[in-house]
Amino acid sequence: MPLAVRRGGLCAFCTFRASLAHSANRPNPPNQQNGARHLSESGLQIPKTDADFPMIRRMPGGKRNRIESNRSYGFDPELRDNEGNPRAGRAGGRRQQGPWTGSRRNNDTIESRRLRAEGLVKPSETTYGVFGRLLLEQVHRLEFTLKYKEKVSVQAWGIKTDEELDKKLNFFRERLKACTELAEKGKVHKQDNPLFYRMRNAFITGGMAELISEMKYSFINEVITANFTKHHQINQEKLADLRYPLEWYPATRALQRTVHLHVGPTNSGKTYHALQRLEAAESGIFAGPLRLLAHEVYARLNAKGKKCALVTGEERRIPEGYDNTMNSCTVEMVPLNCKVDVAVIDEIQMMGDTERGWAWTQAFLGVQAKEVHLCGETRTKKIVTELCAAMGDKLVIHEYERLSPLKTQTNSLGKLENLEKGDAIILFSRVAIHAMKADVERVTGKRCAVVYGSLPPETRAQQAALFNDPDNDYDFLVASDAVGMGLNLSIKRVIFESTSKHDGVSFRTIKPYEIKQIAGRAGRFKTAQQAIDKEASNDTEPLALDLVKKPTTNVGYVTTLTRFDLGVVREAMETEVEPLSSVGIFPPADILFRFASYFPPKTPFGYITLRLHDMASLHPQFHLCRLKEQIQIADLIQEFDLSIMDRITLMSSPASVRDSGMIDVVKSLAQCIAEKRKGALLDMQCFDLELIDRNIHEDVDGTKGYLRKAEALHRAITLYLWLSYRFAGVFTNQALAFHVKSLIEEKIDQCLGEVSWTEAQRKTRNFLRMKAVKAAAKEDELAKAAAIGFEADEPSAAPEQDETELETDQDDLERSYHGEYGDLDNATANPAREGDIESKTAEAEVTNEEGHDSEDSPGSDGMIPTTPEELEEEFEEIGDGFQSTEEPKSSAAVSKTRNLDD
Repeated sequence: MPLAVRRGGLCAFCTFRASLAHSANRPNPPNQQNGARHLSESGLQIPKTDADFPMIRRMPGGKRNRIESNRSYGFDPELRDNEGNPRAGRAGGRRQQGPWTGSRRNNDTIESRRLRAEGLVKPSETTYGVFGRLLLEQVHRLEFTLKYKEKVSVQAWGIKTDEELDKKLNFFRERLKACTELAEKGKVHKQDNPLFYRMRNAFITGGMAELISEMKYSFINEVITANFTKHHQINQEKLADLRYPLEWYPATRALQRTVHLHVGPTNSGKTYHALQRLEAAESGIFAGPLRLLAHEVYARLNAKGKKCALVTGEERRIPEGYDNTMNSCTVEMVPLNCKVDVAVIDEIQMMGDTERGWAWTQAFLGVQAKEVHLCGETRTKKIVTELCAAMGDKLVIHEYERLSPLKTQTNSLGKLENLEKGDAIILFSRVAIHAMKADVERVTGKRCAVVYGSLPPETRAQQAALFNDPDNDYDFLVASDAVGMGLNLSIKRVIFESTSKHDGVSFRTIKPYEIKQIAGRAGRFKTAQQAIDKEASNDTEPLALDLVKKPTTNVGYVTTLTRFDLGVVREAMETEVEPLSSVGIFPPADILFRFASYFPPKTPFGYITLRLHDMASLHPQFHLCRLKEQIQIADLIQEFDLSIMDRITLMSSPASVRDSGMIDVVKSLAQCIAEKRKGALLDMQCFDLELIDRNIHEDVDGTKGYLRKAEALHRAITLYLWLSYRFAGVFTNQALAFHVKSLIEEKIDQCLGEVSWTEAQRKTRNFLRMKAVKAAAKEDELAKAAAIGFEADEPSAAPEQDETELETDQDDLERSYHGEYGDLDNATANPAREGDIESKTAEAEVTNEEGHDSEDSPGSDGMIPTTPEELEEEFEEIGDGFQSTEEPKSSAAVSKTRNLDD
């Protein structure tokens, strides 16, 4: 859900705040807890159109389904004559009220009085009541979907007529009303009000999309569970008992393994020593987080005479004379049924990841190796020690120090003119990356390499090689946090352009361990190419794992582009990261298969998966990984006649349904599997293969539009290749797909060399981000104040240094916007213009698409985040502080937290 500033009754998001962000402006602060505050007359919300709520007024400027507040707009029919008049004030027909927007003149409008008279809105309604009305509105949407789009599925649940469906929906409405009433009385926790808790939690974590999914799941659950016998329920509960994942791998438990845990900061040599042991073994497995790293180890072992196969989701490389003894693979592809001497699992701290953690846990618990070498951060020691004790494995811990010192600079970079050879600038938006590349090359006159998640691994490796080569003019690197894993780069200094990113729901400050992971790339001891080209050395005994190479005199540096973010980085670098408390797991396919057998054949498979997750019982050492895009994929392919295992396989594919074109690709591929017909690549219209023959300069969207299309086509071809190994009889054009993939990579390389992006887009994103961070800090202070029972009198905004920082170069910022959007004041005063700003900046928020994701994960790509739509109108104007180089006054980190229980 987009981040919004909370005003009384403006947005249902304020339902989840323990206090009101603008409470300082109200004469009577709320005294209700858990957000159950009364709305003032000025905070009344108006529902959208439907049979029960006929009074509608949509937000001007194309706002997306936002409930409007009388307080912010003061609507009066007599003011409509002024709409469209640029001198009539904000939004044309809105009355200018001055700083006190809660005046009685604004409150007692004709519309608000009529709404109260008709009983559509109660003057004493709480914000939980507002959210309850939002839930009832979604029931109407669900009713339309079930009646006209999913009638076959509804009949499979035993509902044969529309009248019977209406009866079930009415009962569900009453359940929602009852749970809302409980919430208004302060009962919002899971044990007291489970239905409301699930709805609320879904809305907080995933916005409207997650709420709609949870709404559908809850209704199906109400209908289907009523038909279960007690015997079926008992069997489902047994299958959902996931407390003992150690028992899922009985063959491995029969072995007596020795686990070597290599822990230390980035660039400490831990992976180097583990690979030395792998090279000395007769048989072994390397498991890395990315295809790029698997490629690197594959090349390294074969260069040293070890016949090694490459095994990733969509590629298999088997060397001549291979005897099935050595494999380099992505962590999802670790073979669990073959016995080897040594297994090396890199980045073991990823076990705690909420999306891909299950793959590392599965590899660690299930690999059949005499020696298991785990490489990762120090925070994994506690949980690995506990797991080894539970499994009966011997544990040996090896601790390392950095091979080169890492220092945090006292000043931010300030100006791009201060860049030096070997600098890497880290950003979290693809558009911002290209804009920064253009700026750097324009200011410095040197070339700049580019690395980010949605680039093909081969392109990333090529860009890394250009940056590492000292004999060319590629002096700088502009990258996303994709550099945190899988790439060894000759970086002298890491410069964070930002310390917050959009995670698909809101802006959040990146976590200390993420900052350390990225910052650790500075002062690298050895590059990837040097590791491959260097001949086998005998100066280190393979078994002497604690023998560390002599540290170098190279010093790595870390800083930020602006002073605004420097305090966050400095504090993160000094913070001791908390140890992992649990590791991720995912129900194995056989458990999901057996669980699905208890449901009618046409039951939505997405519901079955959610039902298993909802019923799952877990040990405190484990947590269920989040269902990222699996449910959306399951819903997309529900219409096709697929077996349960085929559905499980497609749900696990690297399909990113965030791309509109990918939806058609997934459906077409699923149809081929269901009909068991040849999926010839050239016959499938969902693949825009004509893009390859098109000139990158002749695309209707320009060079950057061509780049986006090429990246989307590359992901689609990657999905085809992934499925070609699972359904070899259906997708037979594997060789052609590899050829098309290489052609697309050439086009992407060509685009990267010629694409240009505007500096205004990057600054716009930075402008919005800083305002969001300031608002988050205000929320945190208010939430903390409410937690101890009082309201903050004057909530401060973010760290102390921010006030002066954000006022710097305001005039310059507005001038930079003028060429793209016109004057900021006029733009924000005009709703149509404001909507234009949002549409132009929306693409600037494509953040961290694959920071550490592999193409083999169930949902390897993050959702495209949306631009926070309320920022321009809700925040006071601030500057971006682009030129500041002074030392910050405070190092307090700015973070945004969401308390789901308050």
